[in-house]
Amino acid sequence: MGTHRTSLPGVGVQYDYTTESGQHISVVVHHDGRRFLGFYEKDDPDSCVLSVPLTTTEATGLAHLIDAAPIDAVRTEGIDLVTEHIPLGTRSPYGGRLLGDTRARTRTGASIVAVLRTHSAHPSPGPDFRLAIGDTIVAVGTREGVDALSEIIAEG
Repeated sequence: MGTHRTSLPGVGVQYDYTTESGQHISVVVHHDGRRFLGFYEKDDPDSCVLSVPLTTTEATGLAHLIDAAPIDAVRTEGIDLVTEHIPLGTRSPYGGRLLGDTRARTRTGASIVAVLRTHSAHPSPGPDFRLAIGDTIVAVGTREGVDALSEIIAEG
């Protein structure tokens, strides 16, 4: 089981998820907000069997069905601002390091507004907040800034 994030230059971001049973599902989020949910053959994770386009409203509705108490996204229609959850995976160089070490705002213009842990949430963490592998960073900024932050968090 695991999630993998891939930047798609000029398109957006692809999130691949593999279930415990080995099923491969992906979500492609385009820069313009369009989303596509993809389902793949279990024996061939590169073979997309079905792709379902979702509007922002449909994606939000589906998220609410999957998680009855998700963090509600900030509505940003008409302005160039996005909110994204960025997982701190095992490849990240920031596990165990201070949030200030990322220099996120200086390097990307995006703001880290919260850090989610398994059983807790830490809103408005300061630069002395210690990150841990498995944390989820909640970031707000332009699409470009949040994508850049995601790259920094994932690979340094």
